[in-house]
Amino acid sequence: MAQSGKIVSEFARSYNSMSGADIKAVFNGKVFGELQAISYAITREKAPIYTMGSPDPRSYSRNKRGIAGSFVWINYNEHSLLKHFSESLFISDTDDIRPDWIDPNGDNTDALVSTLSTVGITRPIGSESEIDSSVFGDQVPSRPWYADQVPPFDVVLVANNEYGASAKMRLIGIEILNDGLGVSIDDSVIESQSTFVARSILPFQAVANPFRDPFSEDIRNPNGVARQ
Repeated sequence: MAQSGKIVSEFARSYNSMSGADIKAVFNGKVFGELQAISYAITREKAPIYTMGSPDPRSYSRNKRGIAGSFVWINYNEHSLLKHFSESLFISDTDDIRPDWIDPNGDNTDALVSTLSTVGITRPIGSESEIDSSVFGDQVPSRPWYADQVPPFDVVLVANNEYGASAKMRLIGIEILNDGLGVSIDDSVIESQSTFVARSILPFQAVANPFRDPFSEDIRNPNGVARQ
């Protein structure tokens, strides 16, 4: 069907697909550009209910659901995932802090002061004896140095293809379980992989894109001029 010198296909309007090149991953509100792949699986316990007089199940009882998956990313000259979550703090014991990782450019004379100063947090007001005698005296906000220390976060996959079709999905409450890396003489890149569990998932859904038909007279640029 032709309109104003252009060809509009109803198939192009109805059927849209996305590839990995069309998708950006947003981890905790910030694009994680090093991501290569992400996958998940949903499992649920469903048990058959039997009664006397029949070898076949009378019904199935629905029980717990589990969501788990993994993702792979590229490491350049540092751990990309930990760098991405460098401002996501967790509560750590003071004896567990790694000053050589958290503040490599500091003098490392005081791991606690070094850690808190880099994230803009100071010691509570009070004497050292008051702090040490409190129940939380040895607990401080710290940057994660293991992937499993990263606090729960959401992942949003945003897809936009060249025809203007858009879609998004969301993985809610991700907790990282395992983190691994391997290198060899045959590898051109350094890849890392993590496994995770999640609280919930919102599957891919189409999103209305105002630039779906860039030739429409109803779509105008910020200057108020109809797009040609």
